[in-house]
Amino acid sequence: MATNNPYGLVRPEILDLAPPQPRNVEETGLTQGFLVDLAMKFLYYGGMLSGVDIADEMGLPFSGVVDTVIDFMAQEKLVDMRGGKGFGRVSMDYVLTERGREVAREAVRRTAYTGRAPVPLEQYTSLVRLQMQDVPFIGLEKIQEAFKGLILPEGFFERLGPAINSSRSLFLYGPPGNGKTTIAEVVSSVLGGEVFVPFAIEVDGQVIKVFDPLNHKSLELDRAAANPPPLRGVRAQSPVQKRTGPEFDRRWMLSKRPSVTVGGELTLETLDLIYNENTNFYEAPFQVKANGGMLLIDDFGRQRVHPTDLLNRWIVPLEKRVDFLTLHTGKKFEIPFDQLIIFATNLDPKELVDEAFLRRIKYKIEVANPSDHEYRAIFRSVCAAKGLRYDDAMVSYIVDKYYKQFDLDLRSCHPRDIVNLIIDVSRFRQIKPSLSQDLIDQACQSFFVVM
Repeated sequence: MATNNPYGLVRPEILDLAPPQPRNVEETGLTQGFLVDLAMKFLYYGGMLSGVDIADEMGLPFSGVVDTVIDFMAQEKLVDMRGGKGFGRVSMDYVLTERGREVAREAVRRTAYTGRAPVPLEQYTSLVRLQMQDVPFIGLEKIQEAFKGLILPEGFFERLGPAINSSRSLFLYGPPGNGKTTIAEVVSSVLGGEVFVPFAIEVDGQVIKVFDPLNHKSLELDRAAANPPPLRGVRAQSPVQKRTGPEFDRRWMLSKRPSVTVGGELTLETLDLIYNENTNFYEAPFQVKANGGMLLIDDFGRQRVHPTDLLNRWIVPLEKRVDFLTLHTGKKFEIPFDQLIIFATNLDPKELVDEAFLRRIKYKIEVANPSDHEYRAIFRSVCAAKGLRYDDAMVSYIVDKYYKQFDLDLRSCHPRDIVNLIIDVSRFRQIKPSLSQDLIDQACQSFFVVM
């Protein structure tokens, strides 16, 4: 186990699980034909490439893997060598022959995928499950620190903490405007540690693209110590590749634990593999991209598909922590469903979901309207952040004149919105913002809609 932390990771022991570089074609878990097709597509689109360039593009070591692929292509007269700037085949430049270009075009027609070589489903499943066995524990102090900018009811963190550490399921419900989405976003930021994410997965010769730069934040491991300790399962770096961090299978990237958010765009189709008929490869669904981290279903119940249909789709994954996806060939396969999934909704849970589904969601937390005391605390905090002097008497004026007179509910977002409107009005009038009755009335008359 890693004994120190030269790379500044939250979870340095994750490097003990680093998948080692394959030493030969067999250890990649892919067929030689698949690797030949991928190498030829890089040459087809890139023109002339050196051996090390091809290896870097494929995310595989030259020695033992890419050199075997190139030897096969040379024997089949698919590539020519054009010299190079160094010594050995790794520095030689390669270009497709005319026959090679014909074969490459056939490979492109089968699938246009040209990213890092995928990892087999079996390797993916094994590592996902292994790295989620001992995720960092998040204590009360860390949760309180992450939420220090929010005013929440007493005892809220004691209910939230076990849900975060369970990495299972959480149902946030309550009226709009009280911070459910904000709470979920803070939960995402407080999730500790790092995970390995593959660029793509291979299933029955089909490629499923997993890496998504919007949801996966790659961590560059630059050496922060003069002599970092050797890592179990990680072989020494190749002098050709000149890497400064630890060596592991470059078909994987080390990422912060992912956070994926979906809202009204969620449909049943987007929960399965998304096949592109133009490129002939798949995009992984949201829940696969979120493995190892968090998946937030925001505004649950307002999707274009009926909630019951979505709920039925989630029952097995929530219960078994596995999902089943289907290729366009009809083949169905099992894949890990290992993440904290958060459902956030403004709708009444009893009207939205049935008892069987609620039973499968392990934690249910209501995010209710703030009390009068909490509302004033939020108002005070917003004023401090915006540089306004807080006046409790004027907040009482707002409560009495607008909330009580028109029977409106207090909402956690209202202080921020009212103060922002006061600042807008003050800027237009070219006066200093303040909690004056005149500015409050203009802001509240613009803000509140009395039905």
